[in-house]
Amino acid sequence: MASVPPPPCDWQTARKKVKERGQYLLDSGIWSDCRFIVGTEPHQQVFEGHKLFLAMSSPVFEAMFYGGMAEKDPIAILDVQPDAFRALLEYIYTDRINLSSFDQACELCYGAKKYMLPHLVEECTKYLWSDLYPKNACRAYEFAKLFEEPILMEKCLNIISNQTQEVLSESSFDDCELTTILTVFDQDVLNIQSELELFTAVSRYSNRYTQTSGAKVPRLDGIANVSHEPNVRDPKLRDALMKIRFLTLTPQEFAEGPAASNLLTESEKFAILMNISSPTTTVPMPPGFSTCRVQRLHSRNPRQYETLFAGSSSMDTSRTSMIKFYNQRGNVSDFTEEGGSELAKKLYCTRVPLCLTDCMNTSVLDCAVTFTCDRNVCIFGIQVPAQDSIDDDRQHNISYTELLYAHLLDADGSRLTYTHFTSRVSCRSLIDISFNRPIYIQRNKVYKVGVVLHKTGLYPVGSYPNQSMCNGVVFTFGQGQTGDSVRDGLIRSIIFSMPVNQSTSSSHTSYGISGGPSEHNKFP
Repeated sequence: MASVPPPPCDWQTARKKVKERGQYLLDSGIWSDCRFIVGTEPHQQVFEGHKLFLAMSSPVFEAMFYGGMAEKDPIAILDVQPDAFRALLEYIYTDRINLSSFDQACELCYGAKKYMLPHLVEECTKYLWSDLYPKNACRAYEFAKLFEEPILMEKCLNIISNQTQEVLSESSFDDCELTTILTVFDQDVLNIQSELELFTAVSRYSNRYTQTSGAKVPRLDGIANVSHEPNVRDPKLRDALMKIRFLTLTPQEFAEGPAASNLLTESEKFAILMNISSPTTTVPMPPGFSTCRVQRLHSRNPRQYETLFAGSSSMDTSRTSMIKFYNQRGNVSDFTEEGGSELAKKLYCTRVPLCLTDCMNTSVLDCAVTFTCDRNVCIFGIQVPAQDSIDDDRQHNISYTELLYAHLLDADGSRLTYTHFTSRVSCRSLIDISFNRPIYIQRNKVYKVGVVLHKTGLYPVGSYPNQSMCNGVVFTFGQGQTGDSVRDGLIRSIIFSMPVNQSTSSSHTSYGISGGPSEHNKFP
């Protein structure tokens, strides 16, 4: 082992905490008694360590150095990236966990699993929960499945079901495993307009498969491909094709889409088209293909949700964000059922301020508040105050361009929906901020709404009672918050809607006000 320069005299006395002394040992390598060769060429790195430190934290290292599986020095670790191994050592020596990217968290979580560091695994998993997006949802699902993390798996499926169109359009979808595609196509809830979107994804995946394999491959059915169009014989991809609900398409959609591709045989095209055109046809569907004529759920009405989730303690909140309460012109949509049509009202749970003070935003002003609700409701957005004008005589005539970001998180910190808002607003008004998509939330569960203001100016910040009520629905704020660690004075109202069968006849209570935006655009 290479000699290490002697440490400076009395280096310990300047480091008050164990983690500071551990960091020094890790950085300097003094007294090290083991070495690791980590990664593969050309990115291999050598790390020095201390057997006692390592064994004190990991049962695997204990067995490696003091048990029956002792290994010779240096120890080769080829399946962990050097950066991830360095982060793992920092955790062991200092308890410090620095996570900065999705990829890093995956790599570090793998090392933590390998060396049995459960707290580090938990922290990596939490980070992955909070960094889920359509572009990495499939990869995160595969990671969670590989390492048996069921909660992370479910959250990934929530993203996939909730934002299917975005997931399918991402290039990362072409890199996922075939078993993941089967899982996606198995879902009864997918936010797609048509099964053609799934067929297009399979076609694109097939093309990518052929390009990366560099080989001329036969058609899905194993028959030699006489054309130059690339296809895949992999039976799992053919299984994915069979899960597509072709019978929900019109004859024209099928003829112009799947029938024009050679992913299907001529006999399969004929049989599927006959079944689309006539439910009573004597021509059977091709073996293994879906016979379902029901479109996947992507726009349920509130009564359906109440039936599906009644009494459930684990309601899937982010999947229900596909509810459409507004038509394309921004008006509230009617829900038509056998008994007639009913209207979903847009309601405001207003937090009446106990007192207001001015807060000068010099760069970035952030605000967040946790809340629970005693009913299952759909959250549309929030209401925040615009800036105060310094000139009191002209305050109602002055306008400016507001710039902010708002989001809704679940109890684990996973983002359910968000929006970037840029618009001309009047000073001393209240601003309605609508999220990109409405989210149906479960009663008595903790959520958090937050807003980040990027515009320099003077804002009125309030203090509020911990409960507000609107239309018989009670919102309780500050649930689980730790005092001053979260500023909540800018969240004035939560904009929501109730399932029709939960609506009450009362329009307001002493705590809050209900009604349309016109009732809430004045500063109190």
